[in-house]
Amino acid sequence: MLAINQLSIQFGSKHLFKNVSVRVHPGEKIGLVGVNGAGKSTLLKIMAGVKQVDDGVLARSKNVSIGYLPQEIATFAPGRTLFDEAKTAFAEALALQKELDQVNHALGQVPPEDPGFVDLLHRQGDLQHRLDQSDIFTMDSQIERILLGLGFTPSDFGKDSISFSGGWLMRLMLAKILLAKPDLLLLHEPTNHLDIESLTWLEDFLKNHRGAMVMISHDRAFLDNLTTVTWEISLGELTVYKGNYSKYLVDKENRMIIKRAAYENQQAMIEQTMKFVDRFRSKATKATQVQSRLKQLDKIEMIELDETENTIAFRFPPSPASGRTVLEVEDMSKQFNGQPVFRDLSFSLQRGEKLAVLGVNGAGKSTLVKILAGLITPDSGDIRFGHNVTISYFGQHQAQELDSRYTVLETLSHVDNQLSVTQTRSLLGAFLFRGDDVDKKVGVLSGGEKSRVALAKMIATPANLLILDEPTNHL
Repeated sequence: MLAINQLSIQFGSKHLFKNVSVRVHPGEKIGLVGVNGAGKSTLLKIMAGVKQVDDGVLARSKNVSIGYLPQEIATFAPGRTLFDEAKTAFAEALALQKELDQVNHALGQVPPEDPGFVDLLHRQGDLQHRLDQSDIFTMDSQIERILLGLGFTPSDFGKDSISFSGGWLMRLMLAKILLAKPDLLLLHEPTNHLDIESLTWLEDFLKNHRGAMVMISHDRAFLDNLTTVTWEISLGELTVYKGNYSKYLVDKENRMIIKRAAYENQQAMIEQTMKFVDRFRSKATKATQVQSRLKQLDKIEMIELDETENTIAFRFPPSPASGRTVLEVEDMSKQFNGQPVFRDLSFSLQRGEKLAVLGVNGAGKSTLVKILAGLITPDSGDIRFGHNVTISYFGQHQAQELDSRYTVLETLSHVDNQLSVTQTRSLLGAFLFRGDDVDKKVGVLSGGEKSRVALAKMIATPANLLILDEPTNHL
């Protein structure tokens, strides 16, 4: 149903893809895996038609429909309710219904003996048949089922869609894709922003999805329970493994044992060859043999070991010492559109304490941390910070606020700190940006890479109070 042939993409000196060819077959449930920056997001965009192929061919079967969930939040039109926005997933069927209404009206105005009457009858029959094949007659019940499954409540249905937070808008995007019932789902981190109830519902829904699916997810259990095939991107190549994520890990390790042995044998052969060359390079009687050995080396296809997922390793820079009491909140209240988020909230935070904010989606967790970070104001109550408290805030969509025009190095250099260029490069290296990686534009980075840049940017400025809202998303 979809095929990529001889795909090649290069950024600077790095090959993102080298002659990659792969196919998606009907009904396949595919997990797309690889280290951050391997090219997972790029491949998904190419399959969705969002990114054009410069070198290679993308082919789709005729009439294959695709539903793509990106990392970025879509822009929604103001003045449209949540329920009406979900209805746009049925745009084609609604257009058919509108045309059928117009044809029915025209039939009432045209006498049977009119030459155009028969044409209208034929058009009416065609439209009615196409509508019968659609799901428009169960549209409302489908919308309700999927919105409720993804955590919305009936009271949300009449709210303006743009009044929802980013996490809820991502759910709305996912709902519209599921309602459209595409032949191929392309899902980028679909479990981000979902609570356990919504995640469980989505897993059950996707198990029953008859179409094909390619999914990127950091949730191993989610991948294990849904996927039947695993695609791994490494060193510009794509390897297909049969089975889910756990099966892939076992098969990959077995493959790597064989590959490491071949790599070590090849390295030993190269070392022996170079010893011979170095030893006899200056001897005229051995010149022919030396050249022969060098030609053999030139013809060897070098074995490269697969990329490994490096670990981010950093230390927080020294920060000024705060007073014993870092934060005091007293009788704080906040409401939106007359609906209370929290009332008379009081708590304190002492130096060295680590506070977790828990609650169901929509309970007001993000609102609370935004108030503490000074981004929004409470309706009432007092917030008092202790002596010498400095705040560093990482928002739920902090990575999206990076300026795509700057390079990774420039982004860190613009932070108001005392780091030298060498120190900035060292910090970026701790977040796995090394060599030419620091010269990449932020706009070409994957979601995981952007999150690492945003974290590095936050850490570059010393602070003694960290306020973090979903810092592990996309990592």
